[in-house]
Amino acid sequence: MSAVTIYHNPRCGTSRKALDLIRAKGIEPTIIEYLQTPPSASELDRILSLLKMEPRELMRKKEDEYKTLKLDRSELTRKDLISAMVKHPILIERPIVLSKGKAALGRPPENVAAIL
Repeated sequence: MSAVTIYHNPRCGTSRKALDLIRAKGIEPTIIEYLQTPPSASELDRILSLLKMEPRELMRKKEDEYKTLKLDRSELTRKDLISAMVKHPILIERPIVLSKGKAALGRPPENVAAIL
């Protein structure tokens, strides 16, 4: 596995820009197309901890699944929200880059430079 991993959606311009930025630094990352291969619940929990974020902060609230599943309900636990993200990876904001025990959300793509 590469020292740098990107949870990537090739259809997303921001994700492609983050990948280009990584490659411009001479790094060929491990690319995980998270819509096909979502992170496990434990991996997503670890990523959230590295990002210092709560699950809702990493969720795409404008996605139909967010509304359909009523994920805005306050009684939902961290575990509930992580489970929803694993089952419906479209809910996960992207790109997420992991490097050297750190994580960055590539919004904007320049955010990833700090951990490379």
